[in-house]
Amino acid sequence: MTPGDTVREFIARICRNDLDGACELVAPDVEYDNVPMGKQFGPEGIKALLGPMIGSGIDEVDWVIHREAATGNVVINERTDRFRVGERWIELPVAGVFELDAAGRITLWRDYFDMATLNEQLAAVAPSG
Repeated sequence: MTPGDTVREFIARICRNDLDGACELVAPDVEYDNVPMGKQFGPEGIKALLGPMIGSGIDEVDWVIHREAATGNVVINERTDRFRVGERWIELPVAGVFELDAAGRITLWRDYFDMATLNEQLAAVAPSG
């Protein structure tokens, strides 16, 4: 697989809620830098951050890649990360940067997004009490 193929497969597995499968495509020491939220390391770090989010309260995940560029082992994409909660969608514009090692595994995954946009949309889907 090319670096772009690997990144697209990684995202596809996340969208299928297959975090174990997605983590098969990362290096053991992968750095996941979810910029406004902080860094996680290793497959377990990815699962620790995404698992609770995807596992509870999110009914569907759909990350739409609008543009992608790859140079050597670096892939950059512009996405809309979509999360369905009940009948409503949270839609978050994201810029992602991925670096892969010589074995084709993701060693760096860095996502940039606006936390205020996320918080506003989370508040809109939160159950009123």
